[in-house]
Amino acid sequence: MNSSKSMTEGPLTMKILRYAIPLALTAIFQQLFNAADIAIIGRYVGTDAMAAVGANSPLINLFVNLFVGISLGTNVVISHAVGSQNKDDLHKAVHTSIYIALIGGIFMCILGELLAPIILGLISVPENVFPLALLYLRIYLLGIPVIFLYNFESAIYRGYGNTKTPLIALSFSGIINVLLNLFCVLVIHMSVEGVALATAVSNLVSSSILFILLVKTPEEIRIKFSELKIDSVILKRILNIGIPSGIQSSVFSFANVVVQSAINSLGAVVIAASSAALNLEIFAYFIMNAFGQACTTFVGQNYGAGKLDRCKKTFTRSILLSMVFTFSAISIILVFGKTLLAIFNNDPAVIEAGYLRLIIIFFAYFFSVWQEMGSGYLRGYGRSMVPAMISMIGIVSTRVLWVLFIFPKSPSLLTITLIYPISLGLVSIAIMIAIYIIKPHQIRT
Repeated sequence: MNSSKSMTEGPLTMKILRYAIPLALTAIFQQLFNAADIAIIGRYVGTDAMAAVGANSPLINLFVNLFVGISLGTNVVISHAVGSQNKDDLHKAVHTSIYIALIGGIFMCILGELLAPIILGLISVPENVFPLALLYLRIYLLGIPVIFLYNFESAIYRGYGNTKTPLIALSFSGIINVLLNLFCVLVIHMSVEGVALATAVSNLVSSSILFILLVKTPEEIRIKFSELKIDSVILKRILNIGIPSGIQSSVFSFANVVVQSAINSLGAVVIAASSAALNLEIFAYFIMNAFGQACTTFVGQNYGAGKLDRCKKTFTRSILLSMVFTFSAISIILVFGKTLLAIFNNDPAVIEAGYLRLIIIFFAYFFSVWQEMGSGYLRGYGRSMVPAMISMIGIVSTRVLWVLFIFPKSPSLLTITLIYPISLGLVSIAIMIAIYIIKPHQIRT
């Protein structure tokens, strides 16, 4: 297993960068699917249609992030197997993960289709936006199985130390997505159903590419159809790590759905502004999150190899690199913020409201760096329950209470957005305290 040597030996900084940068680019390309949807809808269809797509963003994330989080269990189990040179566990983890993705994706697709109108009603989508929002969501949910499959396939590659292959697959499908968006909206004059269909097709392409590559690869992560089955021991390990991670991701998404319900009550202009800003701010988040995932994988492989001091060095180096690259991206986005927002919607009211959100959210990212790196560090040891519980208590409680008691007293975009730095600040402090108390780098289990 040559990939273990790249993470468990030699200087860390460049190795972390070579791992994290393709991972960040992969996430950015994935987000460009939604950004392309919103930009084309906003400019060529209208604000209501743009709001319909934007109103779905937190809800879609709630569905997807649960299994994205569970896929982190695959990442950690595979990285432990690579670090400890355990080819049997590696082989079982690959096949078990593919099974989880297929079964879980189908289940979430069916559940989502059944609950879609109920949930959109619960998050206060305006009546003039509701029909378009429901249409977009129903079509998008049909692609959930291939989205889950792609994320588990990516987790297999990440745990093995390869972040470039998922980037190549997603780059190709991203081009297809943009071309289909333009064709559906400009040529055959479809609305939200066109961009939803384009996104579903592009996700099918990226997941299919990775699946074919995993079937044909000569390396230890190769998929063999005759051996596709669930190993109960490996499944338990993946779920023990992945479910708390999935809960943590879903907790953020659930809290954001609650916040989105407050934003939705402020009207189509604010919904559109928030949606446009989200599609800019999330690029900086993906850079930060990539270093968090790099921290998880490097810690996981070094923990598997018994190199605990190197785990701690990975943590501190990931924080430093994340700070530098994340805040460089933030600076660029803020300088060109209003111009970039105009790509999505050139309404001056939308641009002003969107820029206000950007400023507040980016201030909150200082705390997010500590929260992401701390969570990634603990997951690398297989201790994902701690950050999950802290996030569940800190994020959900503060944001829900804020929406229930503070926002009604002063219903505005400024009021609702301020909860982000407040909640993330509390959670990041709690996670750092947990790391100090647990001292995972001193424990070998």
